[in-house]
Formats: sequence, C-alpha cells, structure tokens
Amino acid sequence: MSQEELSPVSLDAPGGDSPALGIGLCLSGGGYRAMLFHLGVLWRLAELGYLGTENRTGKHGPIGTLQRVSSVSGGSIIAGVLGLAWDDLKVDDDDLLERFRELVVKPVEDFASQTTVSIWTAAWAAVVSTVSKRIARVYRRRLYSNKTLQDLPDSPRFVINATNLQSGALWRFSKPFTRDWRVGEIKSPTDSIASVVGASSAFPPFLSPARFKYDESQYTPGSGSGLQRPPYTTRPALSDGGVYDNLGLETVFKNFQTLIVCNAGGKYRPKEKIVGDWALQSYRVMNTIDNQVRSLRKRVLISSLASLEKFGVYFSIRSNIEGYPAKDKLPCSRERTLELADIPTDFAAKDQTTQRRLINWGYAICDAGIRSWVEDGLPPPVDFPYPDEGV
Repeated sequence: MSQEELSPVSLDAPGGDSPALGIGLCLSGGGYRAMLFHLGVLWRLAELGYLGTENRTGKHGPIGTLQRVSSVSGGSIIAGVLGLAWDDLKVDDDDLLERFRELVVKPVEDFASQTTVSIWTAAWAAVVSTVSKRIARVYRRRLYSNKTLQDLPDSPRFVINATNLQSGALWRFSKPFTRDWRVGEIKSPTDSIASVVGASSAFPPFLSPARFKYDESQYTPGSGSGLQRPPYTTRPALSDGGVYDNLGLETVFKNFQTLIVCNAGGKYRPKEKIVGDWALQSYRVMNTIDNQVRSLRKRVLISSLASLEKFGVYFSIRSNIEGYPAKDKLPCSRERTLELADIPTDFAAKDQTTQRRLINWGYAICDAGIRSWVEDGLPPPVDFPYPDEGV
C-alpha cells in the first residue's frame, strides 16, 4: 500500500525524507463560524510574529517560519483573503496589525454580514444554473475579484483543498500546481480563487459538486496513478474539502515538523429517533462515517504531538481554555464558548456581536495554545480584539 493511501497515518515525509523545518497551519471547515473563528486565530498569530519571516525557536527546539497554510471549506474563505493580501501585508513591518485589520479583518467582517447562500437561493440557482457557480460568482464579487492562483504568494504556500468525488482523493489547489495524486498534476494553474474556494466549500448535497473543465494536454505526463485519462482529467467533479479531510491536515502532516491545527468544525450528536426515509437515513450514515474519519485524523495528530514526533498545537472551537497551562489567559466562560461552537455550519449572515465574539474566541484559544505548547516567553494579550463583546 502506498504512502498516499496510508496518509496521514504515516509520519514519513514524501520520498522518505524527514519532515522539513517549518510551520504548517491548518484551517478547518465549518462555514462562516469557522471563517470568523480562524480570523481571530490569524489575528493573534500576527501579533505574536508567526506570520513573519524570522526563524523561531519553540519549546523543543527550532521551528522555523510559516511555510504552508492548508485550508478547507470555511477555512478556505479566510485563507483566500489572507493569501491575496499577503504581499501588501508586509509581514515583517511594525505596522503589520494596522494593515491586517484593513486588508483581512474588514473584508471578512463585511462579507460575513451578508448571506452567501440559503436553501431558497440554492433551490433557485439549481433551476437556472448551478449552486456552485452562484457561490463562485458571490466570492468573485465580494472578496476575490478576478484574482487567480497565480496571485498567491510563493511563500508561504497556500493550499486550498477540495474532494474529488470521481477518484475519492484529495484535490489540492496551489500556485505551483493543482493535483490529485491519482488523476495527475497541472503546473502553474490559472483557476480563479473564487472558483477554487467555491469548490473547497461546496458542502454536500446542496452546494456540490463544483465542476471544472481542463484540457488533457494541461497535465504533466505520467503524473497520475491509474486515473490520468478523461473524464477524470477533463471534467473533475469536486466537493467540500471536509468530505475527505475537514482539518486540512493531509497536505502538511508529513511535510513539516511543526503544526498549528485549528478546528472549528461542528460536533456529531447522538440522535434518539432515526427516520426510515432513505434520503435522511443516508445523510445520517454519511455523517457517521465522516465523524469517524475526523476522529481518526485527530487521534493520529494528538498522538504525534504528545509523543513529540511532531511539535505544535491542536485546538478547537469546543476547547476548554481552562485546560491550557499558559498564564494570564483571557477570560472565556465555558458556557459562552460552547454557545459559539453550537452556531450552525452555514453561509448565513452573522450580526456584528456574533462575529466579534467568534473572532475573540479564536484569538483567545490560539493565544492559550501557542503559549502553552509551542513557544515560551511570549507576552500575554492585553485584551480581546473587541473588548466590549468578549466571548
């Protein structure tokens, strides 16, 4: 069995090499809830210097700099904004935070104030076009304009993940290439960020699939394993990246020694009554399978962190900040943070207070995680980004 098939259970880097020095940042799915939570995470990382190019030393030795941002679904929305703003952020300058608020925070907050898709717009879009095309148009108009993957920075590498429903593998979009290990690789792709993020956030069944069209000649010869032929190459049908890997872990786990994994995904809940309707029952079965896959990835990650085979931190929107040993943590009521974690996974508008509470919570738990498990000697935060709202 190949490493690709075992991934991410294998700790070995591609080619048998050791994982590289550097930090891989994973931004999970979870709709607008995740997008805003991750915005708070990025805000604190910016304050702590983790977006900069200065090599860092962690609790267990050198950890380098941020090398990769891997995202799925709601995490891909914020990753796309950050990636396109990267060069203008000038991450090593003293006024980084001012530009971060202008180029990242404001556009995302404005976007979160408007509904991208509802069940009614989805139904209408399905009649006149496709839901995925409608979402891509919304992303293009409100966030990304006509920017493409070639407008992302060379470093760090941004990897936006989707699931290939034809091959059953991860389809990864990045500036150097777009790739499904079974179908093949296209170098220097020019897909629009809007369509790529649309595919990554094409939550099934209503928003999926997102269909792409390529020419077979675009693929690097011999780069696929068994499926490098039409229609796999020419008409891939993609779905939400969370179908395959809701943590965005796949594209960083084997490559880098230090991982910062941010999980804002929803919680699988027990259900007393299971209906006999085949469609609803199938949906429940799908969620059960999905939950087990997520649990396995999380278990492998946490095990590798605990054994120091990997460095870094995992935290989630459902974490209890009291379990983190860092001193001078921000006050985060468990009851209030669980309220935020229970916000539905959707692309519906959020009021300003809810937005700011989600941002504050991502900021606070990221701070606690980094200062507890990644690096010593970092200054505690003065306050929340939005002190009046708290969590």
